[in-house]
Amino acid sequence: MKGRTQAIALRSIYQLKVTLGYIRPPIWRRFLIASTDSLADLHLVVQIVMGWTDSHLHEFTKGKERYGVPDKDFPADIHDESKFRINQILKQEKDKMRYTYDFGDSWDHEIVLEKILPFEVETKLPTCLKGSRACPPEDVGGSPGYEMFLEALADPNHPEHEGILEWFGESFDAEHFDLTEVNYLLHN
Repeated sequence: MKGRTQAIALRSIYQLKVTLGYIRPPIWRRFLIASTDSLADLHLVVQIVMGWTDSHLHEFTKGKERYGVPDKDFPADIHDESKFRINQILKQEKDKMRYTYDFGDSWDHEIVLEKILPFEVETKLPTCLKGSRACPPEDVGGSPGYEMFLEALADPNHPEHEGILEWFGESFDAEHFDLTEVNYLLHN
């Protein structure tokens, strides 16, 4: 029984905040995740909470260390994200790392460990607590492309307005964030 108590004490709940860089006002999410989840698990959670579609490559960086999905055809100095737990990288409150999604658009995110909470079995993990603003569409061209997208969408006289409507194919509300939908996706 002593071993089980010790194992539970090594596990905690991390409250993380992920913020998309170079966008104002900021697009961010706050969520809970088990400290012992892998970086591969964290990648999937970030994809869901932010609203990405996991259609592009990604990596985590902390200092000079890089974590992601190794590719034998492109040997690099990248560690296998599935072999590292979040608590091996983020060890104390206020620790940060970077998450880059889609190397073409270069969506850079800052992930901050806001709180380390005691592990409680009844807490449903992962869970999104709060967020602000909609995720940009995939393949919009990074933050400069997103700015142009929003300008063209808002102005029917913009030379790109019709093209943007045709390309995107649906309405877009940059201020919309649906916490209920995000948690439904996380839990199902």
